Amino acid sequence: MAVRHHLIRVPPSAVWDVLADGNRYAEWVVGTSESHPVRGHWPHKDAAIRYQVRIGPVQLDNETTVRLCEEGSRLELEAHAGALGTARIAIELRPWGEHCLVIVDEHPLRGAGGRLHNVGFEALIQLRHRAMLARLARLCEGEAGAGNARGGHRPLGHVTVGSDADGSRHA
Repeated sequence: MAVRHHLIRVPPSAVWDVLADGNRYAEWVVGTSESHPVRGHWPHKDAAIRYQVRIGPVQLDNETTVRLCEEGSRLELEAHAGALGTARIAIELRPWGEHCLVIVDEHPLRGAGGRLHNVGFEALIQLRHRAMLARLARLCEGEAGAGNARGGHRPLGHVTVGSDADGSRHA
C-alpha cells in the first residue's frame, strides 16, 4: 500500500473545503483534467465525478466514486480506470495544532492494476502522491494566504524587518 502524509499549514476545514468540491478534483489530483460531478452530491457516499486523464495524445475518461465520507475528516474513493481496474484511495485529515496532517493511502482493488502491483508500481504511486499532496497544499495555503493578506497574518517562517515607534529597526 502506498501511504504518504503531508502537513498543510491551514486548518482541516480549509482542506476539506477543497476536497468537498468535485469541480476542483482536477486542480489537485495529478494527471486529471476537467473534473465534474456526474452522480449524487459530492462528496456524499455513492456520488461520482468524471474526469479526463491525458497521457501524451491519448485521452481517457475515468470516474471516481465516493465509498465513505466522514465530513471534515475522512474521504474514501474508488477510482475506476477502465482496463487498468480500480483503486481505493483513502484521504484522512487530522488536526495538527492549527494545521492539517493529510494522510493518503492508495492500493489497487481490481483489474490489471491489482495483478501487476509490485514494488516499482508502489514507487510510482509514491511519486504521484508527493506531487498530488504538494498541489493540494499549494491550493489550500494559497487560498488561506489570500485571506491572510487581508487579515494581516504572516505565513510560518516569514521574517519581516520593521521599526518600532521610536524608529529603531528589528527583525
